[in-house]
Amino acid sequence: MSKELMELVLPRMAQRLDRQLRRYRAGELDDAQFTRKFESLLQQQYTWLAKQGIDEVDAAVTIHGAVLVLSNPGLRAEAAEEGVPLEVIEFRAVKAAAADISENYGVKPTWAMKRIASIVAAYAE
Repeated sequence: MSKELMELVLPRMAQRLDRQLRRYRAGELDDAQFTRKFESLLQQQYTWLAKQGIDEVDAAVTIHGAVLVLSNPGLRAEAAEEGVPLEVIEFRAVKAAAADISENYGVKPTWAMKRIASIVAAYAE
């Protein structure tokens, strides 16, 4: 996964997700609507990457990594709430994302974990 790819995906996802979060917080979307819109956003990003000629596994890794990077404030809050280091929460999230990729794309979980962890390490604040 190239750095340039993340530089394209992160702003696209951040802008759209921010818009959905603002609507959710304003009460314009309920939980189910927000979930549907979030899933649609992920599918749109995946489709866009496919149209750019990006391999499906690379697209999935990129999207999962971007979601974790954009979720950093929530991961920090969860770590504070649980009283554990942020790295523990990040590890759990990376492991879950890697398991999803492994299950859906037939790659080794450790391979997916390394790829996603490198994205989180490079882009999370």
